[in-house]
Amino acid sequence: MYRMGFRMVLESRPEFDVVAEADDGDTAVELLRSVAADVVLMDVRMPRMDGVEATRRIRAEDGPRVLVLTTFDLDEYAYDAIRAGASGFLLKDAPFEELAAAITHVRLGDAVVAPSTTRRLLDRFAALPPAPEEPRAREAAAMLARLTAREHEVLRLVARGRSNAEIAAALVIAEGTVRVHVSRILAKLGLRDRVQAVVLAYETGVVEVGRD
Repeated sequence: MYRMGFRMVLESRPEFDVVAEADDGDTAVELLRSVAADVVLMDVRMPRMDGVEATRRIRAEDGPRVLVLTTFDLDEYAYDAIRAGASGFLLKDAPFEELAAAITHVRLGDAVVAPSTTRRLLDRFAALPPAPEEPRAREAAAMLARLTAREHEVLRLVARGRSNAEIAAALVIAEGTVRVHVSRILAKLGLRDRVQAVVLAYETGVVEVGRD
């Protein structure tokens, strides 16, 4: 039902073309080996192969960017999908204009980190038992020392889900300057996009859930 609904609303807009559908992760991975797509809308719970593993395989094969669809009850799965390479997450019941904007942002190479869902996601993740520290996280923690004081400020605000405009207003700097800072942060930390920056900031303690 969700898939049918998404297809109907997307095909009602001239800028979108639904090129394929799959009812499980295994089929999605196989389809994308022969069908060209710019963005994948990925559910997290599916038969045969879930959305997390499907996202990991699609990105490992240099496939299209993935936008994860989630509900409040499945936030920890969305977190896992982001770590697997997804470019963001969106609620299944998000307004169509928000969905359309998210797809466009992801297609252009941006990440979608909605502040409201970011907070719920991180609150849910914080309640889980801590995972063993991973080599990538340890390496990133060491690289944090390369950031300037201003870049640390920007990273903290990015991790809070702030937009470039909101960061600019908070730090009283130009929005273009914020974009430069974000680009430098991603380059210094070896990150792909803002989603990875959010995850890394919480994993390394730059920002803690429940603290501003």
